[in-house]
Amino acid sequence: MRIGLLTEGGYPYLSGDAGLWCDRLVRGLGQHEFDVYALSRAEHQEEAGWVELPPQVSRVRTAPLWTAEDDGVAYGRRARRRFAESYGELVTALCEGDPPDPASPPGAAAAAQADRFANALYGLAELARDEGGLVGALRSESAVRALERACRAPGALRTAREARVPELLAVAAHLERALRPLSLDWYGDEAEGDGGEGLGAVDLCHATSGGAAALPGLLARHFFDVPLLVTEYGVRLRTHYLSSGTGPSPAGSATAPSAEAAPAVRALVAAFHGRLAAEVYRQAACVTPGNTHARRWQERCGADRAKLRTVYPGMEASRFAEVGDSLDTADPHTLVWVGRVEPAKDLVSLLHAFAELRKEEPRTRLRIIGAPAGAEGQAYLGHCKVLAAQLFPDEADGPHAVGDNPVSFEEIGGPEAPTLAEAYAAGAVVVLSSVVEGFPVGLVEAMFCGRATVSTDVGAVVEVIGGTGLVVPPRNPRALAEACVALLRDPERRARLGAAARARALELFTVEQNVTAFHGIYLELVARAPARRFLFDDGDPRPFAVPAEACLPGHWTGPEARAAAGRVPGWAAGPPARDTSPIAATEGAR
Repeated sequence: MRIGLLTEGGYPYLSGDAGLWCDRLVRGLGQHEFDVYALSRAEHQEEAGWVELPPQVSRVRTAPLWTAEDDGVAYGRRARRRFAESYGELVTALCEGDPPDPASPPGAAAAAQADRFANALYGLAELARDEGGLVGALRSESAVRALERACRAPGALRTAREARVPELLAVAAHLERALRPLSLDWYGDEAEGDGGEGLGAVDLCHATSGGAAALPGLLARHFFDVPLLVTEYGVRLRTHYLSSGTGPSPAGSATAPSAEAAPAVRALVAAFHGRLAAEVYRQAACVTPGNTHARRWQERCGADRAKLRTVYPGMEASRFAEVGDSLDTADPHTLVWVGRVEPAKDLVSLLHAFAELRKEEPRTRLRIIGAPAGAEGQAYLGHCKVLAAQLFPDEADGPHAVGDNPVSFEEIGGPEAPTLAEAYAAGAVVVLSSVVEGFPVGLVEAMFCGRATVSTDVGAVVEVIGGTGLVVPPRNPRALAEACVALLRDPERRARLGAAARARALELFTVEQNVTAFHGIYLELVARAPARRFLFDDGDPRPFAVPAEACLPGHWTGPEARAAAGRVPGWAAGPPARDTSPIAATEGAR
């Protein structure tokens, strides 16, 4: 089977999202052939290079999302008209509201908007395929004027009508960056003489995220009817909403405006991403969220429940095996927190909870092990160190020093926590205090180590822990402290919960279960898709080249059976017959 693996800002680059997961998937499915189509997010990512690729990766094609030079394509009059019509329909679908119409069935207006957006998107893709890239056209004055007309049209959203020239230019620039994958030369097939290097030559497209990564898969589905599988361990639309509503856009995000952007920019760009996500979910043969939390988001954004199938992320369990087998090495008076230091982890609440806990268990220590995430994380770490010194002044060397404090701040690789496994082994209870969390990787790692856990009820925590740990409300230091005290005072309960947590993690969250699940999905999707090409290179069609009995032991697989497999039936000799019916003629004209 030939798989087109579609990534954005990840595999095969050394730095990026989901790179490790993709590498494990590709290496675990050595019986398949992979073509990797990678979109990079930044120049430094390309300069850093690729990971070492296994032999089943037959080719890699890359394209930058962070830059696009003007392709110099000059459209003629007919092409300009096609662009104006398609782009005008697309921006109209973004700007128009959803007025209630008593005569229309529920959801009719939303369905009409979705169809308009899809037709416009594929119209632009077909134009790019026929005439050349869209970069110049999307940056042209006519594109901005089309956007302005859509914003001023009757029935447009109020926020869209308020857009002025700077906002229109900002939205047009966002759309140009988001639509860059339409101009790529990835959409060829074997019949067009490109050596089978296009997406039309693969059996299945697997997009490792939504958004830009799934856009080439949409076009392969549109042009060649290639089935599309979409995996989202973090729902891209949710990430966009959070980044545009709570702070600056993530590094490398080409299409998410910051919270400081004008309301018209945020509303129109959000409308684009919402329409794109809905079309991806509609056209995908299967969507695999990483947990129920992501699944609910996908359903809310328009995904058909019948297409959704939860596949938990696969994690390497072997490096935690030694710790999981030796639970008696843990310090019974130590709590451990492991992760990236950033405000979303709410270490401030954890420190206040620890202050409450120390009133009941004064011998307890707290080890915070992790590196800060960027400049914001560095500032947050400094704030937490000052707070720790203030909460425990009698045990610190000074009011702003860490000193001999019951709270220690460390990083993986230090003398007391040289490895990640030893960090989890350092304490009897592992704590997760986040206020925002997707799939809690650190929690699963603690479960592999057989540790009892206390977690806040955010993201997929309840689904992951499954009753094998204690869960408390977020931003509630008192509840967090009481749960930790309960486990510290009951070593037998800690042991029971830790053993149950480890068994659950080994059953659900290993690399092996993840690879097995995707292998089954690949076979199922390809089995349901029509055969679009022959798998032989001598030019003769062989629709039944290998008989079904060839998989059975015995004389079915002997020399006679293999010789029969090499012969072409008489009815299949000669050129393939062509359907001359009116319907076939109509399809060919398309």
